Amino acid sequence: MGAYDEQGAAVEEPQVGHMLIKESTDRSGPDHHMSTPISLRTRPSKHSQKLVHNDKMFMVGGWTHSDPSGLVEQFCPEYNEWRTAARMLNSRGSVAVGALGGRLYTVGGEDNIRCHSSVERYSPDADSWSTDVAPLSSPRSGVCLAAMDGYLYAIGGHDGFTAMNTVERYDPKMNAWSKQTPMLTRRARAMAAVLGGHLYVIGGNDGETTLSSVERYDPIDGDWSICAGMLSPREGAGCAVYLGCIYVAGGKDELNLELCAAERFDPENMRWMPVKRMRNKRDNVSLAVFNGALLAIGGFDGVSYLKTIEVYSHETNTWRHFGSMKSKHPGGRVAVLC
Repeated sequence: MGAYDEQGAAVEEPQVGHMLIKESTDRSGPDHHMSTPISLRTRPSKHSQKLVHNDKMFMVGGWTHSDPSGLVEQFCPEYNEWRTAARMLNSRGSVAVGALGGRLYTVGGEDNIRCHSSVERYSPDADSWSTDVAPLSSPRSGVCLAAMDGYLYAIGGHDGFTAMNTVERYDPKMNAWSKQTPMLTRRARAMAAVLGGHLYVIGGNDGETTLSSVERYDPIDGDWSICAGMLSPREGAGCAVYLGCIYVAGGKDELNLELCAAERFDPENMRWMPVKRMRNKRDNVSLAVFNGALLAIGGFDGVSYLKTIEVYSHETNTWRHFGSMKSKHPGGRVAVLC
């Protein structure tokens, strides 16, 4: 995934069974990075997905005191590399990133002075950001975002002093946020996923401890209910829906230690099951399903910020190194436009 490893060297081709990237056999010319788009294997299975993909994947933002860059990268499968996109207008850390209606949204976040309530929207066609989006009702960092039924939900976070259970819903037609039923638990750095018409909010930190608890929102009746908790507490983890299950990986535990452990939630039996550990510890990692593959992107291993990517094989329950981004994105997040 991409043309660089952590040191900037060319990466190996993925094994058949994850994704197919067929590179040109002529590496003597300037176009030796050209390749066909990433695709799934075509053999049918009970988990068959569409075989034609037009996904667009972006790594957005990232900010530290020493590196307030706000970089944005887009992965271009036709060239098998990451390319720089327009930067956010305001560099922020712990910003929430989500996709709705073919556009990216960045919500909240913080710098070395304060938390933010502002929202930016990115148009991939114009490669530009705009700030003509209604802000949240209050400044929040460590928010999680999820798109459901044509709306964008901003969930939890902290205001610089305390974790919050606030839930707001953005209507793009009205350009307005409206408050929804608050969560049962205060949560910052939680994970969110939409599955089976419900919004799941997973783990996080309530201001005192890292959580393993999970709650689910029903948009029809507007109520939250408790679900089975994760096998271990975690905050700042990656989260994605893949092959009908919710996967979470990485983050930090109740001892503030970075994790490589992963698990998945099966809605059929409403239980969490362990998944093979990632190769690297990754706090603030992004999990993303891109062209049918589950990827773990970036994060912090306790020593340094990572550019590397791992790909998960459901068939073998294994993770494998799968290339790298061009730049490090401290606290940045990935979003996929389908």
